[in-house]
Amino acid sequence: MKIAFIHDEKKIGTGAHYINDLMSTKLRSKGIEVKNFYPKLKLKNSPAHLRGLANILYFYSLLEHKAEILRNSIIQGTTYTPLPFMAFSTPIVSHFGSTTRGFLKATPRANAIDSDTRKIWYDLRTHNVISELNIKTRRPMRDIAEIEKYVANRVNGVIATSENVKKELLEMGIASHKISIIHNAIENYWFEQPYPPEITKNPSLVFLGRLGRDAFTLKLKGFDRLIHYFKQFPNTQKTTVCISNNKKILQWMRTSVENHTLYANVKKDNIPNILAPLRGSILFIPSRYEGFSLSLVEGMSQSLIPIIYPVGVAEEIIQNGVNGYIVRSQKEAVEITNTILQDDDLRLKLSLAARNTSINFTSDALVEKLVLLYKKILWEIG
Repeated sequence: MKIAFIHDEKKIGTGAHYINDLMSTKLRSKGIEVKNFYPKLKLKNSPAHLRGLANILYFYSLLEHKAEILRNSIIQGTTYTPLPFMAFSTPIVSHFGSTTRGFLKATPRANAIDSDTRKIWYDLRTHNVISELNIKTRRPMRDIAEIEKYVANRVNGVIATSENVKKELLEMGIASHKISIIHNAIENYWFEQPYPPEITKNPSLVFLGRLGRDAFTLKLKGFDRLIHYFKQFPNTQKTTVCISNNKKILQWMRTSVENHTLYANVKKDNIPNILAPLRGSILFIPSRYEGFSLSLVEGMSQSLIPIIYPVGVAEEIIQNGVNGYIVRSQKEAVEITNTILQDDDLRLKLSLAARNTSINFTSDALVEKLVLLYKKILWEIG
């Protein structure tokens, strides 16, 4: 079996890139030949309203490798990226870690944000951290959403990384029999800490994940919720381990949040060492949308107690009061945090259960499900 993987770029800086790399590595360990392909010819200086189309056309540069790609058993790419090869007979799998339709729907304009966090956006603009409260146009994302729907309807198989993503695909009109739920996974080094863990006597509030870079992605990741949450606990230590290329945001956080330590763009396999002394602390995930939420599982693997909005895989794996909490307001998040911080027995129970839950998301489980899907598709086409 030979798989052609279509990627955006070689630098692994996002969840999608990380998962693509993990899938490739683990498939090779099972004796499956995997070849990675990266497009080269990106359109430069395209107007804002045409950037969605520019991103779509970018992947047509892969046609220079057409003969080599079509020699594979299956072509796999993220959402719309295999589009240039749909005219050929090689079966295609489209991997939806999220849907553009989903995060467009979930991300509000600044004036529609809850009053308890809305003022943070105006503060960011006042301090020239962001130049605008709303991006100029959402048309590029709407264009991509339409292409995602077109591709998903026509490929041989669609992977959804959570029940939420499957629901979004069904709402787009994608046939249920075509969709397979295959959860994302984390690497084995996340599980190298001693178990059962010794939890800290001085719990912190922890954020782990991407912060975003502009008005839209910062809202998507719930940056205003994060800052509001941190500010409710001025005397509690906070730790942020994040990915962001927005230097203004990073500097603003360093100077605006009390008792705060920030680690930016840390190499992935070094993060467990940062989190090790924080076991039994609280992991707050404020996102308005996640397709899966790798940060949730990564944090739980380090015995952090998740408090998360109902995004990604959270509702499939979190049981309130057992291994974490799902919240629907900032008030609820603050109240639950106070309860946990005041009860060491509860913290220990929750942290142990969180760690136990994370073990379900090993890379071996991911690759086994992928191989089964590939065999099913190849059997169906004869």
